[in-house]
Amino acid sequence: MRHVIIGAGPAGVRAAETIRALQPEADITLVDGEGEAPYSRMAIPYLLEGKIGEQGTWLHRPLEFYSQQRIALVRGRAQELDAAAKRVMMEDGTALDYDRLLVATGARAIKPPVEGLGHERVHHCWTLEDARAIEKLAQPGAEVVLMGAGFIGCIILEALVKRRVKLTVVEIEDRMVPRMLDEVAGGMLQRWCENNGVKVLTSTAIEKVEEAGDGRLVVGVSSGETLDADLLVVAAGVAPNIEFMEGTGVEKRAGIIVNARMETSLPDVWAAGDCAEGCDFSTGNLSTLAIQPVAVEQAITAAKNMAGVEAEYHCALPMNVLDTLGLITTSFGKHDGVGGPRAVLHNADEWRYIRLEFDEDRLIGAQTAGHVHMVGMLRGLIQSRLPLKEWKDKLLKHPERVAEAYVDLTHVA
Repeated sequence: MRHVIIGAGPAGVRAAETIRALQPEADITLVDGEGEAPYSRMAIPYLLEGKIGEQGTWLHRPLEFYSQQRIALVRGRAQELDAAAKRVMMEDGTALDYDRLLVATGARAIKPPVEGLGHERVHHCWTLEDARAIEKLAQPGAEVVLMGAGFIGCIILEALVKRRVKLTVVEIEDRMVPRMLDEVAGGMLQRWCENNGVKVLTSTAIEKVEEAGDGRLVVGVSSGETLDADLLVVAAGVAPNIEFMEGTGVEKRAGIIVNARMETSLPDVWAAGDCAEGCDFSTGNLSTLAIQPVAVEQAITAAKNMAGVEAEYHCALPMNVLDTLGLITTSFGKHDGVGGPRAVLHNADEWRYIRLEFDEDRLIGAQTAGHVHMVGMLRGLIQSRLPLKEWKDKLLKHPERVAEAYVDLTHVA
């Protein structure tokens, strides 16, 4: 059996490991499109902070792991898929034939159509190559502009602050992490960052980037202000890497649509991770949940089925936990609600916020700031769909009692 896995991130690597464990004699080829040792993007901020070296980002050390496991690590990018012939054409002209294929190509950082973003002092923070460039420019005291205060942007924000730069964050929406937090929580996060020396401009767009006379940057924003910068880091979202599947007829939207077995609409082709669209627990609709644990679980499910072992991965729960300079913010499930009852507790002085969303007798979503102890219990109550019974009225009055509710409702006599 010939297995080809396109993508050497956490999803692709875990899939290769799973297939090898289940099919000791199978041929496994893992395609790495970046030419690096397979690594985790989530480790890049730790690299920028100086907590780890580049090898600390690797998914396996030493690199001999792949040869020892008889996993052929191929460098290069897929250019075209011939699903009828079961063949992947690579950009260098070579071809990879397969019996079963996993697409785990992940996503790439988006560069918005803003004049000047091609300058050598403008970088994403998505690859090890990006990290190397940022390390050179983000020296202590350097003036840095960060474009975007979404989830990824806030992770980058913390790494930059710990490099002791002078940081300005520019966010086009009216609050930080707008897809995760409401106006109250997003505003609280902004004040927290400002109290930690970060300048945050919300409801502001970067409109133009020019080179100054000294080789640095001048960043023009929609307020009319200009920002001097040694470095501009762009964190404006990502898009799935699925261009090589054009013309295959695969069912897709933004990403490749998969079922619970992680199968695509093409025979013997599976997909997992940030390039795949599966079931969203909160809505039942298709969604891409760009969360590493979800990507890995999807990949394990796909690999099992590729190896002939029945497995399903059912709807993933949207969940975000973000640590920004010591303030923990979270969102779970349908965190913006469905028009049902809502409980809110806000203590601005103590940096505490809870918002619970209900649908009939169940908790369906939540947002918090500063309540670290609630993370697992909120997830459990939402994902289990437990009827709250008398706890619904109690939580509406006292949302801080989530822990008590969880213990009582999950207690087995």
